[in-house]
Amino acid sequence: MAEPLPHILVVDDDREIRDLLGRFLEKHGFRVTTARDGRELRRLWPSARFALVVLDLMLPGEDGLALLRFIRGEGRTPVVMLTAMGEETDRIVGLELGADDYVPKPFNPRELLARIRAVLRRAEGAAEDANPSAATYRFAGWTLETARRRLISPAGVEVPLTGGEYELLACLADRAGRVLTREMLMDLLHGRTAGPFDRAIDVAVSRVRRKLDDDAKNPALIKTVRGGGYVLAAEVERA
Repeated sequence: MAEPLPHILVVDDDREIRDLLGRFLEKHGFRVTTARDGRELRRLWPSARFALVVLDLMLPGEDGLALLRFIRGEGRTPVVMLTAMGEETDRIVGLELGADDYVPKPFNPRELLARIRAVLRRAEGAAEDANPSAATYRFAGWTLETARRRLISPAGVEVPLTGGEYELLACLADRAGRVLTREMLMDLLHGRTAGPFDRAIDVAVSRVRRKLDDDAKNPALIKTVRGGGYVLAAEVERA
């Protein structure tokens, strides 16, 4: 029996964009459902298990950030945001709330397709939690279990991570002591280069530092290298 097609939910108040993305994504192997606003999203949510949500931030009524909070409250369904070119503040807030990636409008459908596939590949890694060879990283009392994609605090409490936060921390832990530039991290995590005004990595690092109780002004774990990037400075034991 053939596996079901990944089900994508497209939320945008522009009918032309909904229709365009619906046809384009279906042509490239996805099942697509569209919604024009938050009311339709909330109505559809209980009736389907979506593989990913393409979410416009500028929506009438309940805006995209509010809907992103709703989605994150329901679970870890990946979210790719659609943002206007100048909406850097909203984009940063969206990343802080746990969006997995973003595409500024106007966008090339092929670029969005590439981002969707990259995010789904990362999300599919979560399903491989039965892999007995998956690594466990221990550093400064913290434990990162890649098999279950879990972060355990020194007190033994699980600290919830979004997909993007987990990927970043795992990337740094796997390369502990090595300086990773923003460009390297963007390529490793998102499969693309960082633009001149792209703060996605800085935002993600700030979020992970908060989860690790790492002082942003004087971090002891994830250090900023001036002119370089970031490095996990703690000694890491890999099991």
